[in-house]
Amino acid sequence: MQLRPLDSPALIQLVAGWLALKENYQWLDFGDGRQLVSPEWLKIAMQRGTLMLRVFTSDGDDRPIGVVALSNVNPHFKTANYWVVLGEKSYAGQGYASRAGLKMLTLGFRELGLLAINTWIVEHNPSVRVARNMNFRPMGRQRRCHHIDGQVYDRLWYDVLASEHSEGGEIQDVPRQQTA
Repeated sequence: MQLRPLDSPALIQLVAGWLALKENYQWLDFGDGRQLVSPEWLKIAMQRGTLMLRVFTSDGDDRPIGVVALSNVNPHFKTANYWVVLGEKSYAGQGYASRAGLKMLTLGFRELGLLAINTWIVEHNPSVRVARNMNFRPMGRQRRCHHIDGQVYDRLWYDVLASEHSEGGEIQDVPRQQTA
């Protein structure tokens, strides 16, 4: 499996197509409730430097099967948000999203010098298990803020610090500081 930049109009179009599917966009929010994005929006967001997208491939070939992202990259505070979409659902349950995510976290911590990466997941989404396997730790709940098909759900917030990240994916036993 490889991570590859979106360096061609065809890749940008492919990712925009995945993100245009309801089965994917219903779990996302690109700001101000925006769930649908165009190829042009993706290109502009990547040029601004606040969105780093990579497609990931299957093990057998170099065909893209999903996209992994660091969004809201803040070089001053050294933080970013993480998300992933498996575009080719035939690869579900094979660990590709977790492996791509771990590589993206490594890229964020090593190359961008980030100190913390967070993510939110809509309650009941199976991605909660994936985030925990990647060593994301619970940090809160944003209540009744995400709408899917007329239902209102909570967003579960997680984060991982650079010191807690393991490139091989092993869970590290790093004590969490208590907050008041």
